[in-house]
Amino acid sequence: MKTIQILILTALALFLASCQKYLDVKTNSSQVFLTTAVQCQELLDNTNNMNAGYPSDQEASTDDYYLSDANFTQQAGEDQNIYIWLTNGYRKGPTTWSNLYYEVEQANLVLQALPTIKDGTPQATLDMVKAEALFYRSYAFWWLAQLYCKPYIAASAATDPGIPIRLTADINAVSTRGTVQQTYDQVINDLKTALPSLPATAILPTRPSQGAVYAMLARVYLSMADYTNALPNATAALAINNQLTDFNTLDQTSNFPFQHFVKDEYFHNVTIGDQMTGAYYAFMDTTLYKSFQTNDLRKVIYFKSSNGGYSFSGNYEPSPNNLFNGLAVDEMYLTRAECYARAGSTSLAMADLNTLLTTRWVTGTYVPLTASSAADALSQILVERRKELLMRCTRWTDLRRLNQDPTTAITLTRVINGKTYTLPPNDLRYTLLIPYAVLENSTIAQNPR
Repeated sequence: MKTIQILILTALALFLASCQKYLDVKTNSSQVFLTTAVQCQELLDNTNNMNAGYPSDQEASTDDYYLSDANFTQQAGEDQNIYIWLTNGYRKGPTTWSNLYYEVEQANLVLQALPTIKDGTPQATLDMVKAEALFYRSYAFWWLAQLYCKPYIAASAATDPGIPIRLTADINAVSTRGTVQQTYDQVINDLKTALPSLPATAILPTRPSQGAVYAMLARVYLSMADYTNALPNATAALAINNQLTDFNTLDQTSNFPFQHFVKDEYFHNVTIGDQMTGAYYAFMDTTLYKSFQTNDLRKVIYFKSSNGGYSFSGNYEPSPNNLFNGLAVDEMYLTRAECYARAGSTSLAMADLNTLLTTRWVTGTYVPLTASSAADALSQILVERRKELLMRCTRWTDLRRLNQDPTTAITLTRVINGKTYTLPPNDLRYTLLIPYAVLENSTIAQNPR
C-alpha cells in the first residue's frame, strides 16, 4: 500500500459513516458521488471535520508554556516525548497526520464531484464551493508542512522532502512525497485559485473568504521569509477587515473573555482538545508573563492565577483545551508591521504596531512606541508578536523561521525533575517525526535525526 492510502481508507470509512445520507458509495472503487452543490457545501460545513481536527503538536513543542513535574508525569508517554523534544520521540498512532489528510480527502471529494453536478446550480455558486474546498486543502497542507517538513529555506526547498500532495479523491491513486518547494507551491496555487470566487467576508466564520485567503497567503509567505509577498497580502486582508477588539470591553475576570466568534477573525479554526497545552495543566511562561506592563490588559485577559502559576485564558475559542489556530486581524497587523520594518519603512511599521497596542491597554494610558531605526522597530515588533499571539499555534513556525537568522535565534529549554532538556536553533527536531503507523503502512522514509 503506497504512502497514505491505508490512512485515507480509514478516514474515508469514518467519513462515510457520518455522512452516509449524502453519499452513494461504490465499495469496490474509490468513486464517491456527491450529486448536488448543496451536498458539497454540507460536507465542507461539517466543522467537526474541517475546522476542529488540527493537531496541537505544533504548540506543544513551543516555549509558550511549561509543565510542572507533577503535571508532566500525568501526560501520556508520547506527549511527554513531544514536550522534551526526545530525539527518537514519535507518535505511534496516525491521528496527527491522518486528521489533516482526512480534511484533504474531503476537499478532494468535493473538487472531484463539482464538474459532474448538473442540478441547475449557478456557476458562481459552484465556483465558490470549489474555492472553499481549495482553501481547506491548502490550509491542511500548510499545517502538515509545519510539522513534518523542514523549515522553508529557499536554497534547499527544491530538494528537501515535503509532504505527499494528494490532489485526487481516488483512494487507489499512488501518493508520492513532494519537495518542500512543491508543497508550498501547491498551497499558494490553491489559495490564489480560490481567491476570485470567494466573497470578501463569509456568512459563517468557519467558511473561507477572500479575507481569509489574503490572511493565509500572508502567513504562508511569512513562514517562507518572503516578506515582499507577505506585505501586500496582509494589507489586502486588512483592507477587508481591520477591526480589533478593544480589551477594555472584555470581562477581565472571566476564564473565557472572548465570545465563540470575535469580529477580529477572518477564519475560525481550532486544535483537537489536548490537556497538555490546555488551561488545566499548562502554565504560561513566567518570564513572558512578567514582560507585560501593569496597564497592558493582556496581562489579565491572557493570564489567570492557577496553582502557583498562570494558566492561559486568552483563547479565541471558549474552551480550555481546543486552541484557536485560525486567522485574525491582530496577526495581520503584526505581519505587516514586521514586513514594513524589514523593508526599512520604520514609521509605517510602528504605526501598525501602535494601532494594535492601543486597543490592548487601559484606556488613556498607552504611550505610542517609537523606534530609532528599522532594526529597532523590528526588534520591538517581534517582542509584541511573541506576546500577542500567545498559544495561537504560530510560535513554532516563527521559531523555525527566525532561527535562520543568528540575531533572532534562540535555544529552548525545559526542566523536568531536575533534568534540563534543550532544543538549539535549527536542530533537526524542529521537524517532527512522522507517526509510526504512517511509516508502517507506506513507503515514506522517516525524517532524519
